[in-house]
Amino acid sequence: MRLVLLGPPGAGKGTQAKHIVSEYGIAHVSTGDIFRDNVRRATALGTEAKNYMDRGELAPDDVVIKMVGDRLAQDDCVRGFVLDGFPRTVPQALALEDELASQQRPLHGVLRLVVDDEQAVQRLLGRREAEGRADDAEDVIRHRLHEYHTKTEPLEFFYAERGLLRDVDGIGEIGEVTDRALSVLKGLGEEDA
Repeated sequence: MRLVLLGPPGAGKGTQAKHIVSEYGIAHVSTGDIFRDNVRRATALGTEAKNYMDRGELAPDDVVIKMVGDRLAQDDCVRGFVLDGFPRTVPQALALEDELASQQRPLHGVLRLVVDDEQAVQRLLGRREAEGRADDAEDVIRHRLHEYHTKTEPLEFFYAERGLLRDVDGIGEIGEVTDRALSVLKGLGEEDA
């Protein structure tokens, strides 16, 4: 299964991706994790990415597309993957679509985790306390939400037009959200049969 997870910062994309990966035995491809790994290792990409992350901004498309393309070429993605944090713009989605078409591996679906902004802010402030993430300061969180609404929300229309977008209510206990997400994925499997 090849999936994209959409939703604002704090929607629970990373958490739900881990459950989906466990259920389906596919790879979790998280641009946030890839960026943080590069920042930690002080690579050239990591240094460039850190400047954007610290301001709550998106890295340039060319950097992200190259990074994700390299990741999708790894062996663990052959069986399938969940993309978490990519694509974030329509140009990125078009580049992904072209890459997957060239491999004859189209997406099966796009899950949008739906949460309101205040719920997202509260979740991320809680994560900052628990994990000490610098990109989870309230002003940065609100800027990230603004970036999502202006740059990433157009993807919802892009994928809806292609018949791939499915909504999952992201409010509630983690297990409840997971059950809803897996139910939607089961439906995707039935549609593809």
